[in-house]
Formats: sequence, structure tokens, C-alpha cells
Amino acid sequence: MNRGPIKNSRPDGKSFVEKAIDAHGSPLPDWLDELARLADANDLGVAGQRIGYSRSAVSTIISGKYLGDLARVEQMVRGALMSLVVECPVLGEIGRDRCLTEQKEPFRATSRHRAQLFHACKICPQRRK
Repeated sequence: MNRGPIKNSRPDGKSFVEKAIDAHGSPLPDWLDELARLADANDLGVAGQRIGYSRSAVSTIISGKYLGDLARVEQMVRGALMSLVVECPVLGEIGRDRCLTEQKEPFRATSRHRAQLFHACKICPQRRK
């Protein structure tokens, strides 16, 4: 006996790109279009994993109801999906999504590498305020 909705089905029949256009207007920002297309091609869970957010966060971002930092989401999408790179003083050239992830990491005296990153991120021009 099957219960619940069919996997990967949408009750209203709209694609994520269509939902994004309804919520944000046309034309969509390029990063939001890229995120919605990834969600259409796979699903919200895959899109969320690629950018480091939950599937529910991706859903609210696409539907225009996300209350968090959209600028950070944009940078994560640009780094993870659109190959935006920055120059890290410790790691060299890295994706913008990795840069933002490293900035959030705490200081760890047990790892020389982590300690270098912690101190470099404090004064880095790429640092998010």
C-alpha cells in the first residue's frame, strides 16, 4: 500500500523555476535561477547539500520567504554552483562557498592549519562582516 505523495512530485505541478519567478519576479537573479534549476534537475535535498543548507531552507529561499541572510546564500550558490573563486591567504584559490564555511569555523589550537585559517580570516579582505 502506497502512502503519501509520489516521490519528487509537486502538488501544484509547478517547477521550482516557476515558483521562483512567481515569488521574485522575472527575470530571476542568475544565482537564484541556478539554484532553482538544480532543484528541478535533482531535488531540494541535493540542492541543499551542494550549498550547505537544508532542503526546507532551499524551499523557502526559492519561494521568497527566507528570513535569513540572502547575501550569504547568494555567495554560497555562486561558490558551489557557479564556480566563483577567491584568493585565500592560507589555502590559495578556493571557492567562495568554502571561504564562507571556513570563516564560520571556531579556533582549534590542536590543528596548526585551523589556527592559521582562524587568524587569517579575521583580517582577510574576503571576510563577511
